[in-house]
Amino acid sequence: MTEFLIKPSLNNKKVYKIKKSINENGKVENIPVIEEKPLTLYLNNQEIVTMMTIGDYPEYLALGYLYNQGMLHAYSEVTKIEYHNDLNVVVVRTKNKTNYEKKLKKKVNTSGCAQGTVFGDLYSEIEKIKLNKKISISHQQLISLSKKINMEPSLYLKVGAIHGCVLCEVDKPLYYFEDVGRHNAVDKIAGLILQKNINTDNLVFYTTGRLTSEMVIKCIKMQIPILLSRSGFTAWAIEIAKKKNLTMIGRMKGKRLNILSGEFRFTNE
Repeated sequence: MTEFLIKPSLNNKKVYKIKKSINENGKVENIPVIEEKPLTLYLNNQEIVTMMTIGDYPEYLALGYLYNQGMLHAYSEVTKIEYHNDLNVVVVRTKNKTNYEKKLKKKVNTSGCAQGTVFGDLYSEIEKIKLNKKISISHQQLISLSKKINMEPSLYLKVGAIHGCVLCEVDKPLYYFEDVGRHNAVDKIAGLILQKNINTDNLVFYTTGRLTSEMVIKCIKMQIPILLSRSGFTAWAIEIAKKKNLTMIGRMKGKRLNILSGEFRFTNE
């Protein structure tokens, strides 16, 4: 499979603006600054949430958000997705009525930057999931994957103030999404998986952000067995990952890394 089937939106001038700044020498400098826009999500006729986002891939973002919040379980439930750019609104329409009222009452705040929530019964949902134990990844493959992702031109390198998430086939990066909140980037990947019906049993998830309980839960829900980050992690994230046999590796820098759980999938080659 070809690497980087989807790349960061560097050529999309709508995701950033050029602003004047004063540098350390007191001189005027024009710098690119990320554009942050509200996107209001409706599920049928019910307003669900307003997200702050760079505005690319709104359909994937909407689908992934609803899926990760337990309000949508399969793409077959969806009859239509309407994106209204002028109104900053995306509407997901489904065949049957939804139980969003019940879900909204069970909301749990998380540590995600900007808006980031999971619903209480997601914990019971991931209890049923068993991750593939046969996949493995070597130290050299991790070094190779990290290098490919970090060297790929991105909004993070060009503008900053943004997070990236990449769906990979072991050491081959496939789908690379960025957004102002890492939860948005995760949800875009979840929406892609849902719409394209991607089998994730042998895939790897890479994020530039920290590994929190929310990140771990979403990775397990997407049934991805290996989660990677160049950043740190929380104690609760480690506990959940261990309980579900998720391979979680953080602080990936050069040849260095820390395996927090699921070390049986790692080979030191």
